[in-house]
Amino acid sequence: MKKFSITKIWPYLASIIFFILLAVIYFSPILEGKKLRQSDVVHWQGMSKEIVDYREATGEEALWTNSMFGGMPAYQVSINYKNAILKKIDQIMKLGIPNPIGLVFLYFLGFFILMLTLRVNPWLAVLGSLAFAFSSYFFIILEAGHNTKAHAIGYMAPVLSGIILTYRGKYLLGAALTALFLSLELLSNHLQITYYLLMLVGIFGIAQFISSYQKKELPHFLKASGILFIAAMLALGANISNIWATYEYGKSTIRGKTELTTEKDNRTSGLDIDYVTAWSYGIPETLTLLIPDFMGGSSTSNPTENSNSYREIQKVGMSQQQAKQYLRYFSLYWGDQPFTSGPVYVGAIIMFLFVLGIFIVKGVYKWWLVSATILSILLAWGHNFMPFTEFFLHYVPGYNKFRAVSMTLVIAELTIPLLGILALKELFDKNTNQKEALTKLKFALYITGGIALFFAIFPGLFFNFHSNSDAQLAAAGFPENLLQALRNDRESVLRFDAVRSLIFILLAAAVIWAALLKKIKMEYAFIGLIVFVLADMWTVNKRYLNSENFEAARKVENPFQETAADRQILADTDPNFRVLNTTVSVFKDASTSYFHKSLGGYHGAKLRRYQELYDYHISQNNQAVLNMLNTKYIIVGDKNKQPQARLNPGALGNAWIVDGYRIVADADGEINALNGFEPSATAIIDKRFENQLQGFQKGSGNNASIKLTSYKPNELIYSFNSDKDEMVIFSEIYYDKGWNVYIDNEKLPYFRADYVLRGMIVPAGEHEIIWKFEPKAYYAGGTIMIISSIIILLFFLFAMADGLRQTPSSETNKAK
Repeated sequence: MKKFSITKIWPYLASIIFFILLAVIYFSPILEGKKLRQSDVVHWQGMSKEIVDYREATGEEALWTNSMFGGMPAYQVSINYKNAILKKIDQIMKLGIPNPIGLVFLYFLGFFILMLTLRVNPWLAVLGSLAFAFSSYFFIILEAGHNTKAHAIGYMAPVLSGIILTYRGKYLLGAALTALFLSLELLSNHLQITYYLLMLVGIFGIAQFISSYQKKELPHFLKASGILFIAAMLALGANISNIWATYEYGKSTIRGKTELTTEKDNRTSGLDIDYVTAWSYGIPETLTLLIPDFMGGSSTSNPTENSNSYREIQKVGMSQQQAKQYLRYFSLYWGDQPFTSGPVYVGAIIMFLFVLGIFIVKGVYKWWLVSATILSILLAWGHNFMPFTEFFLHYVPGYNKFRAVSMTLVIAELTIPLLGILALKELFDKNTNQKEALTKLKFALYITGGIALFFAIFPGLFFNFHSNSDAQLAAAGFPENLLQALRNDRESVLRFDAVRSLIFILLAAAVIWAALLKKIKMEYAFIGLIVFVLADMWTVNKRYLNSENFEAARKVENPFQETAADRQILADTDPNFRVLNTTVSVFKDASTSYFHKSLGGYHGAKLRRYQELYDYHISQNNQAVLNMLNTKYIIVGDKNKQPQARLNPGALGNAWIVDGYRIVADADGEINALNGFEPSATAIIDKRFENQLQGFQKGSGNNASIKLTSYKPNELIYSFNSDKDEMVIFSEIYYDKGWNVYIDNEKLPYFRADYVLRGMIVPAGEHEIIWKFEPKAYYAGGTIMIISSIIILLFFLFAMADGLRQTPSSETNKAK
């Protein structure tokens, strides 16, 4: 058994305490009782209100919600799966610290584990953890409220730790760590980040295969790969309900293939090309990795009172107050993206070390990290590098399921600091030739420092600093001299940050140079680098996430206030109807969902057919479609632009009996038939469901009726009565991966009608019709999740105990 003493573990304990202190200090307004206002969290509060209320009232899960898009599965909104063990481990990993502090601590801890796996000096491990965690994008997403994304990013590095250990021959510990951290990665429920992690792992696997082939060690490679496959299956099993449900649901969403034949050039088997590439990083914009505000910062970055724009505005005789107001219209951002909350900045010093790593690091890790970095950047260019992007969209499985290609830069944000720290490790290795090290240090300095120096001196040589938003300003009547002043301000921002990056590169090069020449101790150089990196990246992040983003807890916890229109609608005792709010952007609104069952909503995984219904009909104000969706109230703005609720007398209710139907050939026929049809009398049905209509005679019986008598998110109960078989259309969104219908406790078939609704033939008589949402993915996967979680936990504990039993000498021998 190994004997641990405080002298051996204090660097690691001190590092963890240091990480906690940094995170707490950065988010110090929380200590004053304030909370970070995160827009996506606000949206989540709106979209999840029905689900949360139902859970609190019944103790059950609402697997379906009617509060958004007419109705959708709640899988990607708010569901408590049977993974309490993993959730407890996740809390332990974050030391029980609430977000966003807990998420930042996870950034630190995850990369620190990876550094220790690579046998990095604790000082360098801290440096690498700071560099990774303070990458600007990781803080910008916290400001936006992308907590699940941040959560997934936090587990990327430790997953790599387990994989690296396994290929290094530590099969038991490596597999245990891989299973544990990959299960936590999947628990975070941001599959796009997990997908990019798998891309990174795939490149690592290729590099390992090539290396093993060259060294004639393929049996070891195959053994390690097989063990990792088992670990991955355990992690998948621990999250199977979520993965299964998401996979199943994804086929029916905008991430699945459309059945429409229009716009073929813009279609993929997943998301449309324009949608995927809307947020593409500009090719020159990539230099933000080295120079933070190379493109002006965020879309909301405005010129200051010391700017050319401000002085130019004052020349026309405006007061200081008026001039300040006008500055809000001027954006310093001049990049390609529609808008952005800030740049992807990995740090000037870290980019300098990354370039150094290209020269000095040898072996499989260098080629893995450099290849992954290049791939990350090329994919982030999106529509600016379409041949490459289209190849991935059409031929790489799963890639077209995710939007915002600029997000692929999360790979570079991990690989760049990782190679940079490995460069320092190699640089200060006792076997490194000092003369060669100094030469390679100069090369890295000349390249990164030279780029920064060039843009500090000649920022306008290649760019005119024109932005797409300038045309809007010109159309609004702003004169050309004012627009030119704005462009001059953008040039000044670039010059300032180029000088800033150059200074940090020179400082880092100086302390490394001094340490290599034994002018200062190596540890002092590392401390200096920690201080410089922290000063560099902390101050950049404060541009985009600072005390101004915090508000009183009361305001953050209660973001939505009832309007007079809301109160009027809430007074209606009808159990189930829908609301269209025209005073907001319908598909970017969660406030309506907070109070009502909305035709709109806010979510990136809408059902594709509903999205198409919106594009073709709802957005065109097709009254027949609004009626069939049971849109009982429409919120409009009155003459004072205040929300006002208007009753829609044409709303058809929760269900109705139709006299006839029309069979169409395909999806194109379905969606086109909704123009000029009367939903109360006729149903539009795809010919694929024609067999369910055999023997049915059109026309309604005497005194036929149907009425909703009970509403729950997962269960709808109707009373029906007719003296003949009837075709009933239910104003509920069709989704056959879970919804079942029972008549007098007998399960019966149903079909899709009117493009998105449910229909069925109800036999004559008096019946109780019950719709139940019973997705197999949720119920069948629960047992698998519990068993897999227990195995992972026991496997991890056993691996740790086995590691503690090893002697220091055997540990050393195995690592060689």
